[in-house]
Amino acid sequence: MFKRLDHVGIVVHNIDESLKTFCDALGMTLLERRDAPEQLVEAAFLDVGNSTLELIAPTDEESGTARFLQNRGEGVHHVCYEVEDIATALEELRSRGVRLVDETPRQGLHGLVAFVHPKATHGMMIELLQKTVHD
Repeated sequence: MFKRLDHVGIVVHNIDESLKTFCDALGMTLLERRDAPEQLVEAAFLDVGNSTLELIAPTDEESGTARFLQNRGEGVHHVCYEVEDIATALEELRSRGVRLVDETPRQGLHGLVAFVHPKATHGMMIELLQKTVHD
């Protein structure tokens, strides 16, 4: 079902400040920075060799990302796995009784996405990604 680890999502208060840490201090390379108004976030993708880090900052205090920051502070939000066919992956997970956040895929920054509920995976939210833009 899973093709590869695509990225690890990290929620941060401020993208600019976070880039100073991850790029300037740790030497990672910024690949892309985008606003995602439909998700009420700004995101930056960083090259870490064989995978990517996604820095996510809320653009609206009512967003789920803002609530995550208020409740847990900055840190790991999700692990994203690329899948070939997201509808098939979701159906397979449902058939196994896995609790989902998204019953149907929705548009993400790099393709169709859906999330597995963290209560189903020992506290780690998993994102499934069917890429429509190939790197």
